[in-house]
Amino acid sequence: MGQVEDLRSRFEIEYGRPPRIYRAPGRVNLIGEHTDYNDGFVLPAAIDFYTWVALSPRADRTLALRSENFPDPAEYALDSPNDGRRHQWSDYVYGVALTLERAGKRLSGADVLVAGEIPIGAGLSSSAAIEVATGYAFLENSGQTVERVELARLCQRAENEFVGVRSGIMDQFISCFGRAGRALLLDCRSLEHRWVPLPEGISLVSCNTMVRHELASGEYNRRRAECEEGVRILAEHLPRVRSLRDVTLAELDKYREALPSVVYRRCRHVISENGRVLDCVQALADGDLDAVGALMADSHRSLRDDYEVSCEELDLMVELANEAGGVIGARMTGGGFGGCTINLVRRDNVDGFRRAVAEKYRQRTGIAPDIYVSGAADGVSEIDALQS
Repeated sequence: MGQVEDLRSRFEIEYGRPPRIYRAPGRVNLIGEHTDYNDGFVLPAAIDFYTWVALSPRADRTLALRSENFPDPAEYALDSPNDGRRHQWSDYVYGVALTLERAGKRLSGADVLVAGEIPIGAGLSSSAAIEVATGYAFLENSGQTVERVELARLCQRAENEFVGVRSGIMDQFISCFGRAGRALLLDCRSLEHRWVPLPEGISLVSCNTMVRHELASGEYNRRRAECEEGVRILAEHLPRVRSLRDVTLAELDKYREALPSVVYRRCRHVISENGRVLDCVQALADGDLDAVGALMADSHRSLRDDYEVSCEELDLMVELANEAGGVIGARMTGGGFGGCTINLVRRDNVDGFRRAVAEKYRQRTGIAPDIYVSGAADGVSEIDALQS
């Protein structure tokens, strides 16, 4: 708990009084990419990399925000709300506060210090972690209670409507509901969910390509629009269709000629990926790790060829992982165009895997990658509650 004590000490130096401390995890997604905003299925796991929030109440309704990761502090008066974004890290925090207020959760003022250990831009969902951690902390500070499903929904709304990224609910949901040793099968339409035990002796290894191509955010929103166009066209032939979740591959092929070729391929990825998620859950239950690996490989190919969100660096990282010993499966994870791959690696092989992949990636690209090893972790909590 050295990090907790360090954060508490820095907060006391900054604000002159002791804080309460909260944390929320990042995530990897084992399979089910770009399905969440299409009402589909996903299989994420929370990881033991966190965003930490130290907070102490104020007498007024002001939020004074500081970050250990960014130089620019921010201050917001909750009694004089402003819809304008500042295009800085504090947008995620203030967006959550504003969304909670509009949902009828009257918040108290607070002094806040945020410290993040989740690599930004790596596809490990640092944005959802800061949203969930601060949202949970604001509610606790204000004596408010909220179900975790509602917290996930409100944090997603803040990212969609205030920050302007049209993300699905997966990232916020797993940051709320993560459980040690388990992934989470989530139905993004009904929000029904169940925990899926991960095999003993397996580590979640994320390999950061250290690249983030500039087109990422615009292309993310473009992919969502292409899926919506596919739903609009398919619904003309299949009136029951409300999302790609409602379409089978056979139906997609039947009406292929009605769809622009790009839209057809986007739809094919989403529909087939939903099937892969459910197949992967069954393979894990059966202990069929060969099937898990094959499904992860199929997912990566679909993301590369049909959804076109991979890049040379991600493809290379997957190739190198599959050449290393002890690897069960490898694929890109996150929005794409850079960021991380997720690799299921036998724990006894992790050190050799890290050395081999890092060296070969550096030789091929000139870039030294970061490689993170994690287990599946618990969701958002007050850290003092964890210690008690």
